[in-house]
Amino acid sequence: MKKLFFVLFISIAVSCQAQNYQLIWSDEFSDSTINTSDWTHETGGSGWGNNELEYYTNRNVNSYIQNGSLVIEAKKESYGGKSYTSARMITKGKRYFTYGKIEARIKLPYGKGIWPAFWMLGENISTIGWPACGEIDIMELIGGGANDKKIYGTAHWESNGHASYGGNYTLGTGIFADDYHVFSIVWNSKTIQWFVDGSKYVTIDITPAGLAAFHKNNFIILNLAVGGNWPGNPDGTTIFPQKMYIDYVRVYQDAATTIDEEESNEPESFMLQNNFPNPFNPETEISYQIAPLNLTKGETSVLVSLKVYDFLGKEVATLVNEEKQSGKYSVKFDTTASGGNKHISSSLPSGVYYYTMTAGAFRETKKMMLLK
Repeated sequence: MKKLFFVLFISIAVSCQAQNYQLIWSDEFSDSTINTSDWTHETGGSGWGNNELEYYTNRNVNSYIQNGSLVIEAKKESYGGKSYTSARMITKGKRYFTYGKIEARIKLPYGKGIWPAFWMLGENISTIGWPACGEIDIMELIGGGANDKKIYGTAHWESNGHASYGGNYTLGTGIFADDYHVFSIVWNSKTIQWFVDGSKYVTIDITPAGLAAFHKNNFIILNLAVGGNWPGNPDGTTIFPQKMYIDYVRVYQDAATTIDEEESNEPESFMLQNNFPNPFNPETEISYQIAPLNLTKGETSVLVSLKVYDFLGKEVATLVNEEKQSGKYSVKFDTTASGGNKHISSSLPSGVYYYTMTAGAFRETKKMMLLK
């Protein structure tokens, strides 16, 4: 299945685009080792705020690649003063996202005191703390008996203390350890929706001002906890080792999603046009239009900014940043640093990029693809 995915990557991307989604990042776990450019192991046995019993390690007995899946393995063993070991992997500082369809195909562990999770935290947690940073639990399972067939999806935020909202999904037959299932959210500027195998089971409205945390960058976490406040401790029925198999993690973004999705009340003649060609290599042309200005207010020009961002939201080029009068304009975007290119400091790699135009209160973003 892994090889087929890569062979058909372009076709899949086209299909997703037709459905307003395009794959912007994934880890298919097809290499022999964990990709440290995307993932960092968090280690320690502090209880992680939940009185958990495991010691998270970066050892290859607790996390490893096997047959095209990432395996996170919880073991019963003495280590670091704890009676269990496991792994916790994060993309913080490496891969972070605002909005999109975020999913993973996972075969879950089972048993009393077993607590696997696929979730997200605000990238700013180090500066503002939890729960102010926001938390999106895409999937959690607390194992044992009937709980082995039930997963939870929850959002957490700050509202005069800790606030949360979510729901759960129960399999009709079997348990989640029997086979792989796809756990996902669809997250935009208005809602977060939770799905299991494409079936939606809960939605939260995130438009209230108090839920501002859900309009900022989040990083991804995969972990397998043992014990804790919610699942309780393992008992005599719990079998070790327990394994969480992750076939892939994928992030798509809606073609209509912008870095800042606020609607503008400016006239439609303020316009950011699609670049051409798109896809392109190594350069493309971007056109835009400035509306007739309000001369009764003394307006003869407007400050126009046209910037390019990578898919993580990092600015890579400023193409325009000056006062402009009414009219139609175009600018060339050259992705090489040769030939005295003043827009970028080094050549850009292949991938998805966004270009954003602001003119007064007007703001619009479009997407383009560089293929080398």
